[in-house]
Amino acid sequence: MKNKLSDLKGAMDSTTHRGRHFTELQRHKIRQAVHSPVQTKRPNPFIIFIMTTAAICLLGFFVSTELLVKQNGSTNGSPNSWKVSHDYQENDQVVFSIFPDPELHAGKVSGYIFSFKDSFDTFKGKELSMSAVHKETGKRMEVVSPKKITEPSPGYSSLQRFSTSFQVPFSGLWRYEIYLDGKAYGDVVVNVGEQEEVSHVKLPEDIPDYVQKRDFEKINWDRKATIFGRNIIGNENKSGIIGADMPSLTGQKWMWHLWNTDASELTVVGYHKGESGTVYPILNNGESWTIPLGGENNGADVHTPSSVTIPERGEWAFVLYADGEIFDVIVWEINE
Repeated sequence: MKNKLSDLKGAMDSTTHRGRHFTELQRHKIRQAVHSPVQTKRPNPFIIFIMTTAAICLLGFFVSTELLVKQNGSTNGSPNSWKVSHDYQENDQVVFSIFPDPELHAGKVSGYIFSFKDSFDTFKGKELSMSAVHKETGKRMEVVSPKKITEPSPGYSSLQRFSTSFQVPFSGLWRYEIYLDGKAYGDVVVNVGEQEEVSHVKLPEDIPDYVQKRDFEKINWDRKATIFGRNIIGNENKSGIIGADMPSLTGQKWMWHLWNTDASELTVVGYHKGESGTVYPILNNGESWTIPLGGENNGADVHTPSSVTIPERGEWAFVLYADGEIFDVIVWEINE
């Protein structure tokens, strides 16, 4: 054992503990490494560009979002975002007010007056439109199509009395949003009452099933028929009648015209604007509700002739159904 330990010690002395362990070249490299400054690797310029661009985009997104919320005048997210308000304000100043119909109900055409405070230069030559958003369902709908403003309200220096009418389908809170040339101008919140039951309308037993009482509640009596084309009476590019200007209390022939449809059947329901609330069949001298439609005529896509009889004088709404779907309403006064 003593001899083995002696041999091991001798082997170690000859390798690790004796002799020269570093050459001059190695010593030089070690000294150079110790005294030289540490070099840091420069980042890739492309990576820097990408990260800077992303940061700028994020900053722009947050700033633009905040500006958009301010521009829209929306208070979404705050406790008062759906609080009823008929005034839109900026910096504690009323920008415009809305005066809705006192009898405002869902499913009914109602009138509104908007009183704008800005000078007419703000609106002149621009298109004004309105959208409505329902709180409960989130439904959004355009209620006033873009209308180019060319003159102030009659008798006013600006749009102090801008009037319009439309209907919304649900009761509850609605936000009416105003846009100028597609850009948000302001909004108000109104409370729309429950839909009224049309109890006074009387439907005959033989009337088609698709004719509903609510169809007559939606009649806009202010939308009068006009005369266009070849002495056609009705709503241009929608529906019209030739012959409605002739005496009809004793029977007359009318020619019905419909645009933008390929329907094969026309149902006409006459509704008299009176206290009776009665609807009548007027086709074929009061004996029929529905007649077949033919091809093109006078620019219309489909047409058909029929004999008609109007039971009494007064203002009438002729409610038209194309293939069982409500299509249009022609409001016309019959006096002879």
